[in-house]
Amino acid sequence: MNKFVTLLATSAIILACNTAPVPATAQDKSAQPTVKSYGEAITPDGAISTAELVKAMSEKDEFAAKVEGEVITSCAMKGCWMDMKLADGSTMKVRFKDYGFFVPTKGLEGKHAVIQGTATREVVDVATLQHYAEDAGKSKEEIEKITEPRTDVMFLADGVLITY
Repeated sequence: MNKFVTLLATSAIILACNTAPVPATAQDKSAQPTVKSYGEAITPDGAISTAELVKAMSEKDEFAAKVEGEVITSCAMKGCWMDMKLADGSTMKVRFKDYGFFVPTKGLEGKHAVIQGTATREVVDVATLQHYAEDAGKSKEEIEKITEPRTDVMFLADGVLITY
């Protein structure tokens, strides 16, 4: 019996010491970010920065582009829009073509996105601004403070890539 216990203990020690390192390919796969696509299939190739978009929109009222940047928030109700941070400190409302697709309603803050479609400069009326504020989960007091229309860069996206 004593020999059996010794053999069992020795086997356990050998097995415990025989931990092979995780192959590099398995480590790389877990470290790679996940990219999810919404709407039309697009690639990140040829995307311009938000700084380049701001420059282009200073000269035009409409600009077809593929743009990459940081997501600030998304519609908390349906995911029917998202806000992206522009290089000049303002935000750009991104809506989705024909209301044909949606993005997640939460968890997008700070994520990297590539969007493809058309940017336009639009005057957004008070009712629409209040609606967006409500969708974003703003308080009644914050919504009531919106009393004037605003001119914004808006983006109608055909496709979106978000890196998680």
